[in-house]
Amino acid sequence: MHELRRDLGKTLSRRALLQGTGAGIGAAALAHLFGDKERGPHHTPHARNVIYLHMIGAPSHLDLFDYKPELQKREGRKCPDEFFVGKQLAFIRTHPRLLGSPKTAPFRFRRCGESGMEISNLLPHLQTCVDDIALLRTIRSDEFNHGPAQMFLQTGFGRFGRPSLGAWSSYGLGSPNQDLPAFVAMVTGTYPGAGNSAFGSGFLPSVHQGVEFRSKGDPVLFLSDPKGIDRGTRRRMVDSVKQLNGLHFDDVGDPEIATRVDQYELAYRMQASVPELMDISQESAEVHALYGTQPGRTSFANNCLLARRLVERGVRFVQLFDQGWDHHGSVFSQLPGKCRQVDRPIAALLTDLKRLGLLDDTLVVWASEFGRTPMAQTNNGEGLDTKAGRDHHTEAYSVWLAGGGVKGGTVVGATDELGYAAAEDPLHVHDLNATILHLLGLDHERLTFRYQGRDFRLTDVHGKVVRAALA
Repeated sequence: MHELRRDLGKTLSRRALLQGTGAGIGAAALAHLFGDKERGPHHTPHARNVIYLHMIGAPSHLDLFDYKPELQKREGRKCPDEFFVGKQLAFIRTHPRLLGSPKTAPFRFRRCGESGMEISNLLPHLQTCVDDIALLRTIRSDEFNHGPAQMFLQTGFGRFGRPSLGAWSSYGLGSPNQDLPAFVAMVTGTYPGAGNSAFGSGFLPSVHQGVEFRSKGDPVLFLSDPKGIDRGTRRRMVDSVKQLNGLHFDDVGDPEIATRVDQYELAYRMQASVPELMDISQESAEVHALYGTQPGRTSFANNCLLARRLVERGVRFVQLFDQGWDHHGSVFSQLPGKCRQVDRPIAALLTDLKRLGLLDDTLVVWASEFGRTPMAQTNNGEGLDTKAGRDHHTEAYSVWLAGGGVKGGTVVGATDELGYAAAEDPLHVHDLNATILHLLGLDHERLTFRYQGRDFRLTDVHGKVVRAALA
């Protein structure tokens, strides 16, 4: 017989006592599980919140952020052997030719702001914000296919099972708002190839995983009470389940039981807090004009406005995923449309945060899993055609940061004359993640979790803070 059986009456009395003190099994168990040393910043944070914009599929950085006159001049010539021979490419199989940007007005680059940062005319609204941006031009990834590269960017590892950056942030810092999750994710279009692992908790307690919000319909799946269930009934149900989970936790001590209790309580509180949060019709006509939002619709613009509303309410980490950037073909006809979808709302988000005094405390990150080749991917082998695209590219691509603790108007790193690899200040995905954690007040080498007998961290055994991007 199981030796851990207890007297039911005594155990229930203990449950009642815990609830009566206002702590409850969830709070008590979680406090024991995490401990003070696991929560709170390691140094003074520059940012309290993060809004992370992940462009699913990899935009062509060469056509948006990294202008290469020499690539324009040499368009149509076969790429140098060192760019192709022995290299691992996703789809290009025959020796490709170089592909510059079109010379038409939307694709031209312009020096913007006081800093003179070069940004493509495909992003006219973002051009007005360059003095708040630190542009990192030499990020390198270790993975060249979308799913693994998305996981590598978000979890520091190219396969399933590791916690995401947002989960690590929640684990390290917790949430200042007890009525909303610490980590919220929103997806426009289809999911990333990595699925919800891109915002999952891996081996961390599942309370740290990203909770997906939707801008249309039920904001969180299964959050609403079914017909015939009122708030009082729901409260009694949650309390009864808490008692049963308390018994189970006493028997086995599984931290996931404490997580479950905490999530039931959070869900109950979210039933009151989320509907008001997600109702963007409350915003002024001026705000809707700024973002291009339409209440009741599903759009990247709506999600950007919701991201601002979330950080206003203390949500630690907000992640927006936008699908549709995988341009293996017809890159020059497809890229302008995608840019129009995101350019205005992203610039509006930066402007709105700044107007409300939130940008100093909010770090905004724009990134993707990798970049795009300076060589053409075509349907007819070696030649160029009007439907040419760009293949996956891991050697160097552009990411930008803005807001909390970032030195605006800064460009870090430079690629070679054809935009293939880093020529100055090579950076890595691990460096990007180390920098984001640093700005949140977390030391990426000290933020660890023991799992299966060893200590894990987001940056594995790598990573350095990109000091040149810091204010």
